[in-house]
Amino acid sequence: MGVPTNKRSSMTFFSDGRCHFSHRVRIVLAEKGVSVEIIDVDPDDKPAELADLNPYNSLPTLVDRDLVLFETKVMMEYLDERFPHPPLLPVYPVARAQSRQIMHRIERDWCPLVDKILAGGKDVAAARKDLRDSLVGIAPMFTDLPYFFNEEFSLVDCCMAPLLWRLDQLEVALPKTKQAKPLLDYMDRLFAREAFQQSLTEFEREMRA
Repeated sequence: MGVPTNKRSSMTFFSDGRCHFSHRVRIVLAEKGVSVEIIDVDPDDKPAELADLNPYNSLPTLVDRDLVLFETKVMMEYLDERFPHPPLLPVYPVARAQSRQIMHRIERDWCPLVDKILAGGKDVAAARKDLRDSLVGIAPMFTDLPYFFNEEFSLVDCCMAPLLWRLDQLEVALPKTKQAKPLLDYMDRLFAREAFQQSLTEFEREMRA
């Protein structure tokens, strides 16, 4: 495991300003009000320091003094425990496990579709349809709860928000129907959060300009 060659006195986040995985961690940092140095890295021109810190030389990477993290769900849970207010995971073990499982499903079911669309190729149209249909299918769950299976904003929402923010970029248009309205309202709640707005890079702001 890589360790910093020079000890840092503050937290540093190496972020890809275009990547939804980096974005989810930036949302957590903003929600927690963490004092952090965010270094916007071009994935095609990474600093040599990153390879020294992270054995995979991957983005994003979070450095907190001698600790180096390079898996986003680990980063998010670490930040939630390191800075406990406001809490972004439920208190009770069953609810926490359910939240973790939902995050796993987001990564298994939807993140690959997003990445496939961004990469381009012959399967893009099918991926767009699969993503749109899947999102519309979950819309009714937001009728009774303001956030994803929760009364309160959580890490699950931190995973969902970057994907939903990118729908315009992905050319995935949600229907303006009664069935989809709860999802559209959920998106409005996410995007209106002060921390979400603070988390956006210039590139991400331009996605929906």
